[in-house]
Amino acid sequence: MNKVYIGLGSNLENPLAQLKSAIEQLSQHSDIANFHCSTIYSSKPVGPQDQPDYVNAVACFETQLDGIATLDLLQGIEQDHRRVRERHWGPRTLDLDILLFNQDTIALSRLTVPHPFMLERGFVIRPLLDLAPELLLHNGKTVAEHVIQLDTSDLVAIEEA
Repeated sequence: MNKVYIGLGSNLENPLAQLKSAIEQLSQHSDIANFHCSTIYSSKPVGPQDQPDYVNAVACFETQLDGIATLDLLQGIEQDHRRVRERHWGPRTLDLDILLFNQDTIALSRLTVPHPFMLERGFVIRPLLDLAPELLLHNGKTVAEHVIQLDTSDLVAIEEA
């Protein structure tokens, strides 16, 4: 079984409901086992600031799917939520990103793991802390050690998933 960590985010069309719906879909999917989700947080957008705040969470699960099949599954769920890619780092109904896939390094045209920006994003590392504080990151630090380097002051816990 592969251990997968994903980031979830939304800032359009009732973002909290979008995240809860995606969490429900993921937790009940036949290819996913041992699903766990962090607290849901609100945060300011990265990139263009002319968009609503986000809600974010991190989930982990096990699957027998490989990286690309897992990506296809996540993108299918994004499409179920009417995901449109209008601009880079723009608003979205749902964003599901593979953060970690086991301890693998994957460099494909469609998939880069570890996620290239995860260590810079408090809205990823803080929820990851909820799930796996002792998880060793690719920078050689645990999540608990790394989170103290990030500004997470704009994160507000809004709901347990």
